[in-house]
Amino acid sequence: MIEPTLNYVPCPGVPAAGGAQQGASGHRMAYWEWGPGDAAARGHVVVCVHGLSRQGRDFDVLARALAPHARVVCPDVAGRGHSDWLANPALYQVPVYAADMLALLAQLHGEEPIRRLDWVGTSMGGLIGMAVAGQDLLALPAPVRRMVLNDVGPALEWQALERIGRYVGQPLRFDSVEQGARALWEISSSFGPHSEQEWLALSRPMLRPAPGGGFMLHYDPAIAQPLRGLTREQAEAGAAQLWQLYDQIGAEVLLLRGQDSDLLSRETARQMGERGPRARLVEFAGVGHAPTLVDGAQVAAVTDFLLGDAARP
Repeated sequence: MIEPTLNYVPCPGVPAAGGAQQGASGHRMAYWEWGPGDAAARGHVVVCVHGLSRQGRDFDVLARALAPHARVVCPDVAGRGHSDWLANPALYQVPVYAADMLALLAQLHGEEPIRRLDWVGTSMGGLIGMAVAGQDLLALPAPVRRMVLNDVGPALEWQALERIGRYVGQPLRFDSVEQGARALWEISSSFGPHSEQEWLALSRPMLRPAPGGGFMLHYDPAIAQPLRGLTREQAEAGAAQLWQLYDQIGAEVLLLRGQDSDLLSRETARQMGERGPRARLVEFAGVGHAPTLVDGAQVAAVTDFLLGDAARP
């Protein structure tokens, strides 16, 4: 079975109040790279970015399907997985994450020129993608050609943000990986049907050994602080800014939505199909927020969009 390699990219220190830097050396972001066997395909880079409390191994199933045809890169966003935790929790925000992605793309491009760039973003990963693709002045090695927004849009439903804020960042500890997987399922059943084996595979990278024994979640609990401090008025103002970014996206966009999603409303999905890049919508029955891109139909929707005929045997 194909497995990824773990790599790191140095990210610049983040300006704080008064112009001070978070740290002289910034922080490191980890990323998982799945390389194609065909060297000619390495110029096609697909960046897959996870949701708020997740990590880059979420995309293992999708990456294995894409890897024969493209260089697939799945970062652990700062504060998650194998990436450094930020000293200032207030910096766990999309602009910082987008800057980290620019550092990642620059490193990848320096190793091997990027001729074609695609993006797959689940939830928060989609918001980061909008920030990257929706600003003409950013120094990208290549424009984003195709973008998959997985159950996310410029307007996020307030009730869903409140729901997520109630469980993210809780100091949970588990006696075993299996116990942790069961606990994660209790808060993630909206992801839709999964076999026990599929869910355990998704859950293992979500857990790390805890000091003193047992297991804890992989991320810095402080990633929840910006969300918990968010007001409804701030969320609405942020939506207006995100619509501006979305409208400026030049990429072809595929919008995935769980039919039962409480984060991405049908109305927002409809608007996304009528303005800006005019996203093409694919919905999945029996799924809420968010499709995990493990199910065969979900994987096929993404691979067909990104690869076309190359994705078919």
